[in-house]
Amino acid sequence: MFFVLSKVLSFLTNPLLYVFGFLFAAAWMKKAHLKKRFFWIAVSLLLLFSNDFIANEVMQAWEVDATPYAAITKTYTWGIVLTGVTLNDREPADRVYFHHGADRVTHAIQLYKKGIIRKVIITGGVGRVLTTGRPEADELASVMIMAGVPETDIVIERESVNTHENAAKVKQILGSEDGSNCLLITSAFHMRRANACFKKVGLNADTFSADFYTHPRHFTPDVLFVPRADAINLWQKLFKEWLGLTAYWAAGYA
Repeated sequence: MFFVLSKVLSFLTNPLLYVFGFLFAAAWMKKAHLKKRFFWIAVSLLLLFSNDFIANEVMQAWEVDATPYAAITKTYTWGIVLTGVTLNDREPADRVYFHHGADRVTHAIQLYKKGIIRKVIITGGVGRVLTTGRPEADELASVMIMAGVPETDIVIERESVNTHENAAKVKQILGSEDGSNCLLITSAFHMRRANACFKKVGLNADTFSADFYTHPRHFTPDVLFVPRADAINLWQKLFKEWLGLTAYWAAGYA
């Protein structure tokens, strides 16, 4: 039920919903001063959400920083890779289709090749409400195997459908382990929620961020003043994470 509700409410994370909401309110208002006020609120929100500099700054503050390989001083038994990065219902099904976040996998492969992690747990099933697809963990595992990671060093968990279940299922796999020998690998914007879920189930893993949405800070006119659709997408990512983390706290998952 929680999974279904979270998917249904995800439409609330679209910034344009609020822009058009105020525009529709302005169109229906009979009083001129309210019509004008709602119109300018909509315009202001649109300018805010489409500003690349502001969106990038907020996302940078939220993303968990990358870890240089040279700064990693220990070897981990497990690298835990979270899914959510493939189009697992696209045909033909004879290949893996990534949409964003492929470096969750490529960085995990690099960590393995460098000897920083000895084995990999890939956690995540289909994660869809109305449609079916291939378990993402299987897809990510196939890419890692093609890249030379032995199948014997990969554990696949294909039942979980959200971050809370990722953590709970991995805890079942690891049993009494406390997570100190684990490295959690997920997107930088998702790391705070993921880490909170894993800590909640008793896995105090170290973290390794991948899949960054931000760019270096620039003060050029195109970044400061030209509206960009990418900025709106960043806000939607942020709203989704903030809503998700709030819901997880309320449900006792984080």
